Parts: sequence; C-alpha cells; structure tokens
Amino acid sequence: MYSVEMYQRLRRACHVDGLSIREAAKRFGVHRKTVKKALAFSVPPGYQRTQPVRRPKLAGFTGLIDQILDDDKTRPRKQHHTSKRIFERLRDEHGFTGCYTIVKDYVREQTLRSKEVFVPLLHPCGHAQADFGEAVVVIAGVEQKAHFLAVDLPHSDAGFVKAYPAETTEAFCDGHNAAFAFFGGVPQSILYDNTKSAVAKILGNGTRVRSTVFSELQSHYLFADRFGRPGKGNDKGKVEGLVGYARRNFMVPIPHFASYDAFNAHLEACCRARLQETLRGQTETIGERMQRDLAVFMALPATAYDACAKQATRVSSLSLVRYRNNDYSVPVAYGHREVLIKAYVDRVEIHCGSERIAQHERSYAKEDFIFDPLHYLALLEQKINALDQAAPLEGWVLPEVFLTLRRLLEARMGKSGKREYVQVLRLLESFPADEVEAAVHQALQLGAIGFDAVKHCLLCRIERKPPRLNLAIYPYLPRADVKTTEAIDYLALLTEVAA
Repeated sequence: MYSVEMYQRLRRACHVDGLSIREAAKRFGVHRKTVKKALAFSVPPGYQRTQPVRRPKLAGFTGLIDQILDDDKTRPRKQHHTSKRIFERLRDEHGFTGCYTIVKDYVREQTLRSKEVFVPLLHPCGHAQADFGEAVVVIAGVEQKAHFLAVDLPHSDAGFVKAYPAETTEAFCDGHNAAFAFFGGVPQSILYDNTKSAVAKILGNGTRVRSTVFSELQSHYLFADRFGRPGKGNDKGKVEGLVGYARRNFMVPIPHFASYDAFNAHLEACCRARLQETLRGQTETIGERMQRDLAVFMALPATAYDACAKQATRVSSLSLVRYRNNDYSVPVAYGHREVLIKAYVDRVEIHCGSERIAQHERSYAKEDFIFDPLHYLALLEQKINALDQAAPLEGWVLPEVFLTLRRLLEARMGKSGKREYVQVLRLLESFPADEVEAAVHQALQLGAIGFDAVKHCLLCRIERKPPRLNLAIYPYLPRADVKTTEAIDYLALLTEVAA
C-alpha cells in the first residue's frame, strides 16, 4: 500500500512533467501498474479482495470450529476457548496439519460476525434507569467493598449516586428515596435489571412477579417499572455508563471517609457539580436539560417511603431476635413473644404490636451479637449469681463512680449488695445516664451507700430539691454522738478560764 504522497509524485511526474508510465515507474522504482493506479485515482483506493480467502487445509475443519464457538455461548465466559486452544484440539484430536495462523484468522472472523449490533435509541423526557455498582472504599479506616445505587435520567444524562455497606432491599428503597429527593420529583418509569430487590420470580412466559417491598415502593411513588432482558446489560446502557463514570471520577483514588454519611455527602456534591457540565455534542448543560425531565416528573408525596425490610419472628429464650445471621436483644419481658423486625440501612427496630420495644445500630457483620445491657437488668436482679458472667454486660463501659458504688455495696452487704447495685443500674432504664451518675456521686459524698439513697438523690436532682435522708434507714451515714449536757460539765470550762 503506497501513501498519498507517492501517488502525488507519480501524478505530477506524468501529468505535469510529461513523463511516460514507463519512465515514471523507472524513476520512482515502482511497477507500471502502480503508476496506472495513481493516474486513475488521486488517493490510494485501498486493497480489496475480489475473491474470498482460500484455506484448503482448514476446509474440513470449519464445522468443528463453529461447533466449539457455539458451545462456548452456553458456558462461563472465563472458560471459553481461545484460538490457541482450538488449534491444539484440532491438531491433537482431529489430525489437523495446518498452521495456527489460519485457525486464528478464521476464529477472529467468526467472532466479529457473531458480535451484536445495536439500534440507536431515543430517550423521551421523564424516564429513568437504575442499577447497583461496586467499588473499594475505606470507611473509618477499614477497607471494604461499597455498593452504590446509581439512578440515571437518559434524556438529560443527569444522575444520582448513593453508597451502602451492602446491596440490600432496604438500601434499594432508601436509594430511591434519596434519588427522588435529589431530583425533586418522581420519574414516569424506571428501567431495572432483574434484581432480587424488585423481582421475586420470573415465570416461564417471561412475566415477572414483583417482591412485596418493591410493590409497596411503587404504590407509594406511583412510577411504572420496566425490566431489561436477563444478561443484556445494554438494555440499560445509560445507567451502566453512569456506574462506570461514577467509579472512575468519584471514587478514584480510593475514597477515605469517616462514615458512609460523609462519603455520601461527597457523592451528592459530585452529582450536583456534574449538572453544570456540557456533554460532547450538546449545547446545554446537564442541569438545563434536566429541567425538561422535571417538567413531566410526578410530584413527590408528602412523606418518603418507609425504606425498611420487614420480617416477622419470635423472640428466643435468650431475649434475642435474628436478622440476616445477626442476633439483636430485646427486653426480657418480651421473651418468646411474636415481634416484627424493621431493618433500615443504619438501624434495626423491633416492634411488638404497636410498640417499638428495641432499637439497635445495624450490623453488617456475620454471626454477631448486638446487646443492650439494659434489656437484661430486670432478669439479672432475679438471677443475681449470673451478674459476673452476663454476656450482655461484657464491654459495657460505665463511669468509675458506678464501680466504686459496687465495691462498697458488696463489701458492706454481700450478695444483697450486688442486687442493690443492679437496682441502681436499672435507674438507667428510665432516667438520663448523666443524672443517674450525678446522683450516685452525691450519694457517695453523703455516705449513703444504697439503692434508696441513690434514687432519692436522683429524684431530688430532677425536682431541684435538697436531699433529706432518714438516718435510721441508712446506717452507714456518718453521724455525731451528742450526749446530754450536765451542770458539772461547765465547771471544766471555768477551770480552764481561771488557769
């Protein structure tokens, strides 16, 4: 293949300088046919085959290659045949005597023919696509995999991203709440893949059975749903592009944040800044184009959807309920009762009837026990011998004044002192911890070592009254021994004065 410059020289030599084809070929060291092509075309026409490539040694083996490539379509992508592996199988199993190159060229041609071709799509205003992505982040010093929900508006290319510790149903719903609040409205429809958060089952005829939580989410916001074909990520190519864009631009280098709240504040700021960008081929910013989406959005309801997963269960004999392989405590009074777990992204609530009986910070570990020591104090008051081995109290850090109170109570009252100490701790069930601590400190200063004294001091603090303790009830209070004064006692004073 000769360059345009060579064609220019050949054409000038013949048309301007008057050289013959033979003379021009001799001067530039090319074949006469090349000179004729240069005179016929101003630029090289390029090489084009007039007949298909002949591969006589491969002729009897193309069917085998085609069969191998077809079989690979149903197998894991990472276990597909390479050209080299196909060549080795043809040589070792079928007696192929040709070279590797002709096999490689044939496989490349067949692969190109089998690649899918797509139709350019128009994206009307007011519709969205949603999908989860993953990225490595460092939260509170711990490197972990974050799962982020991306919601894209294909018409304007506006997008929203929010990250979570796990891809859960409650994260899916919370992400919708956050996205709708960010955009300021609800899209007419949202396109998904077949995520389990939305699709409980796909029937044989392709009909999708929605999950209960997703149906509740739809009923709350009233958007329509659409689903892509299984395994066809291009059906929602816009949000797939947003997932990649967010990972490359918002999470490189690896983000370091103290909490997911701080990380999500960063992601939201990035999404807002992107609204000011103008994409290639556009004359308006993303934010300006988003206004056309918002014009046909549905209004937000008065309240956001209660983004939680619900699970009915029974409290165990250890006053625990299990959710996603973790155990959470409830007050012992609710042992063996039927309860409802409401799991949010950041917390787990346990309800019995209309009452919320417990709330814990959400744990994303496995086989974890999340205790509230206050839940077990009523039982420990009855089973005081278990106090020193109670697992719910392990790691419970109390102010030093409580430990001092316990030492004094046990030293003076023995086993009953342990029980009174637990009774003091039970004041934390109903009163602020700082007030109880102050009451314990005041009781120790007065020398009133007992539950009743602490409770009296606490109530007086709340009512802003001075404590009035009965000395008969608190025998450990320091008291003065005052004797009856007699006349003879004054003689000693007079004697001292005279001296």
